Amino acid sequence: MVKKLIKTKKDYEAALARIEELMDAKAGSPEGDELELLTALVELYEEPRFPVRLPDPIDAVLFRIEQLGMNRQNLVPYLGSRSKVSEVLSRKKPLSLSMMRALNEGLGIPAEILLKEPRAEFPAEFADLEWDRFPLKEMARRGLIENAKDIKSKAEELIHQLIQKAGDPQTISAVLFRKGRSSRQNTKSDQYALWAWCLQVMILAQQSQPKQKYLKGSLSGEVLRDVAKLSYLENGPVLAKEYLAKLGVVFIVVPHFLRTYLDGASFLLENGTPVVALTLRYDRVDYFWFCLLHELGHVILHLSTANEIIIDDLNMRRSEMGKADAKEQETDQLAEEALAPKELMEKAARIGHLSSINLEALARSIKVHPAIIAGRIRHETRNYRLFTKYVGAGQIRELFSEYKTSIRER
Repeated sequence: MVKKLIKTKKDYEAALARIEELMDAKAGSPEGDELELLTALVELYEEPRFPVRLPDPIDAVLFRIEQLGMNRQNLVPYLGSRSKVSEVLSRKKPLSLSMMRALNEGLGIPAEILLKEPRAEFPAEFADLEWDRFPLKEMARRGLIENAKDIKSKAEELIHQLIQKAGDPQTISAVLFRKGRSSRQNTKSDQYALWAWCLQVMILAQQSQPKQKYLKGSLSGEVLRDVAKLSYLENGPVLAKEYLAKLGVVFIVVPHFLRTYLDGASFLLENGTPVVALTLRYDRVDYFWFCLLHELGHVILHLSTANEIIIDDLNMRRSEMGKADAKEQETDQLAEEALAPKELMEKAARIGHLSSINLEALARSIKVHPAIIAGRIRHETRNYRLFTKYVGAGQIRELFSEYKTSIRER
């Protein structure tokens, strides 16, 4: 009985001869087991030396419609239009994945022939997605995908390429496209536009990993306090990005897509690197610092493995009226304490009405930007007409070149 791999032509010929002798062996018998093993060894030897030549996909389509008594016009439901049928059959336009799926399901043409790869199958991880619902034109303007003329028909393969860049497809499928929402994910958001934003964030995060490896526990309430103090400086937001990079944390700015309502997100890359992304939807100093510390708070309190992405529309805080998810409330409190300790805020409130002079003095004593104090009071009183001149409107986006670039692309 053969007990080794077939490595030479002589071994191969001997194995074929022995297979011929064993053709009538019964399954389960010693001879039957030997036949099964020999067959597997022969296939292993033949695979790289005698590759199966698959027919040309277009030839296969033409053969199949002739076999079924169909004509070229009958291909319109599978390829999209008469012009596309003509372009595909004349080989001026390649088959898209959506066309291949339709031909496979409707005409029974094997996937391996359409994909031109033995034993190949169509990607299964994202079978439920409606590919043409992604904001393809906006994604093309941002340079995320190819700006093709027939972009909708190529949507599936274009998004698949994007997912490959974002990380492991199975992980992306489990984390991003699973059912369920975070407590502050606005239900009004276009889900596909939101996914597009997340994919852009993930790709940029992969490309922006800092040299310093993140050590678990490097972020803490004390570190958040240090980050908050950077607000006291004119270029504090940029310094915060540099400071976090030295801790091994990725901080990136990615403007939101149209029809999405979000301020930021946080997650871990597969290697454990924390990622915090902000949209700068509201161009205000107070909003920036609270959003940043809120997302960093999620990293500290709630993210432990690369199996979750937390997406936040912090504007929803206005309508929650104490009903926020416990995790969100916990993160809010951590961010607020780092920005302006509760004890000091209560002390200021006991003194009396906080005037502009007192507000500035309190900000100086805490060593934070006055906008942080103003924003806190506005939120707690629900009076958004107070201290409007202090919130630092129009002072954040101009600091981030990536924001200005994306706006021009729109």
